[in-house]
Amino acid sequence: MDPGEPRDPRGEGGHSPRDDDDDFRFRDPAMEDTDPGRTRAETYADERIEFEDPTFTAEELEGLDRSGGPRRFLPLEDEPTTLVARYLFPTERYRGEWKRHWIHLSAPLSIGAGATLLLGYLAGFLTRQDVNGMVTVAVLIWLGVISWVAWKVFDWYFDRFILTNKRVMVVNGIVTRKVAMMPLLRVTDMKYEQSALGRMLSYGTFVLESAGQDQALREVKHLPNPNELYLRVVEEMYEPQAVEARLGKDDEGDDA
Repeated sequence: MDPGEPRDPRGEGGHSPRDDDDDFRFRDPAMEDTDPGRTRAETYADERIEFEDPTFTAEELEGLDRSGGPRRFLPLEDEPTTLVARYLFPTERYRGEWKRHWIHLSAPLSIGAGATLLLGYLAGFLTRQDVNGMVTVAVLIWLGVISWVAWKVFDWYFDRFILTNKRVMVVNGIVTRKVAMMPLLRVTDMKYEQSALGRMLSYGTFVLESAGQDQALREVKHLPNPNELYLRVVEEMYEPQAVEARLGKDDEGDDA
């Protein structure tokens, strides 16, 4: 080698002596006392495992299911009703079902009450006028209105908003059944809207957006407790481990 030529720090073989030194190890100062001989690959592998399998401390679990404060959750349902169970496949996990707020019945109930007052007054007036044939017509009209109101009440009872760990669904209809659903993975945006009356009575309208243009489920009106329900859906979308941890803690409490 020319004395004036810079010396390659890797040596004559084109490689550093450290490449042949099996004892050269990466040392993390935080781990010097416990395991002074860990390699860089071993350390990174452990960090990757930690990231993929998160755990929750006792304090975090207490925060997941506290009933007061800003993060109040609706109680988790154990089993779906018979109405809902037929639409769930075996591998998805049921999270709950909710009927629409009673305000959903305000229009038909108001019509039924108004018809009762109006037709009752009309029937009394026609009776005093001895027009018995028209009284019968008034009674038949009233029965028709009340039957329509009863139909709306039954339809409200069978109308459910359903949440699982994979999708949201709306099931409604008595004779003609409609089932609309959207996978949670396809939900790109979700919001809820509350009017002044909705804030007073605790109901709101959910609006879901997805990547597709044709959506079977986009707007769901008159859902109860919209803030808590919104947090439940968002948590299922972004923190499913937290839901599983809370359910696991509840199971442990029941066993104890």
